[in-house]
Amino acid sequence: MSDIIYRQITAADMAAVIDLANEVHGDNYLNEDSFQQYLAGGTAGNVQLNWIALRGEIPLGIRITLAPGQWPIDDFCTPDAWPIPADKLCYFKCAAVSEKARGLGIGKELLYRSIASAKELGCQGGLAHIWMQSPKNSAYEYFTRCGGEMIKQHEKRWYKASVEDGYYCPVCDGTCYCDAGEMLLKFD
Repeated sequence: MSDIIYRQITAADMAAVIDLANEVHGDNYLNEDSFQQYLAGGTAGNVQLNWIALRGEIPLGIRITLAPGQWPIDDFCTPDAWPIPADKLCYFKCAAVSEKARGLGIGKELLYRSIASAKELGCQGGLAHIWMQSPKNSAYEYFTRCGGEMIKQHEKRWYKASVEDGYYCPVCDGTCYCDAGEMLLKFD
């Protein structure tokens, strides 16, 4: 749609990004501290990997992506199974599209813009932990259609965040038992 504006996320977008991410993923998925960390982690030199879609001042979608070396390789990662070294991978942290704007191609456009920025850093692919219990399994379906390939499924990926950090999973009605699909998207 021609009235949708895509631009890189700035610090001034904090409230809008937090509100949209929490609306889609559950209360306290993002907060001011995590937003600041992700904004910094999505910036390398003069390259910014985080994008927002707006209609006027209304946020329709966001894509938070972290630069190589600026995201943790934790117990939910399987680097030995990655066909690309970690220093050539960005991390797709969060995508959220407002319910009223779904089906317009916003998520895919935000992903492609993030990929274009990541390629400026020499990235050859991106890793994500896909929410396997998302409504209608839409997160997995979307990322697969975009070319993502499953590496490994991990149980209770967001359990610690729900128990220790106050994340409220909308699917589990509180404490999160959802699985994550560790998926890799190669850039061609």
